[in-house]
Amino acid sequence: MIKAGQIDKGTALLIKGQPFVCIDREFVNPGKGSAFVRLKLKSPSTGQVLAETMKSQDNAEDITVEDKDLQYLYNDGTNFAFMNVESFDQIEVPMASFPDYEYFMKEGETYRATFWEDQVLDIIIPAKIVFTVAEAEEAVKGDTVQGATKYVTTETGLKVRVPIFIKQGEKIRVNTETKEYLERVNK
Repeated sequence: MIKAGQIDKGTALLIKGQPFVCIDREFVNPGKGSAFVRLKLKSPSTGQVLAETMKSQDNAEDITVEDKDLQYLYNDGTNFAFMNVESFDQIEVPMASFPDYEYFMKEGETYRATFWEDQVLDIIIPAKIVFTVAEAEEAVKGDTVQGATKYVTTETGLKVRVPIFIKQGEKIRVNTETKEYLERVNK
């Protein structure tokens, strides 16, 4: 058991017999009354999001989870296919549980995954990822008004707004939370 006030982002809980992961937490201490916590919880198996409000001294049932390194292999349109780097077992994870992750998964890369029993609760992707620009429109001469931007497509299919000087084949760093361009990478 864990006190609701100790629940953080990423904490795994068992609610009504189903595992949920805390994806957002807000601690509220009103001037009158007892403190409480607003939680946003996500079910990795169904993608369902719950909003829970608990008094900070209430107990919640936490679950013991294990982190493992998984190498991303491919996706078949329905599932992500991973290989456990220790046991070489192949694991399939429903893509519906992790929307938008298909744009951040790169073949051959290793990602940390959180397991409860044999179920993947979370896949941890880095906050910043370097991508190669697969498609980019050519900048038009004279189109250099202050802050001019254009859209490019990365090798994973992610569309990103970038400055007009970015060309096809260049590498860019992208923030995975906001999907925004951060900088050009010269390597």
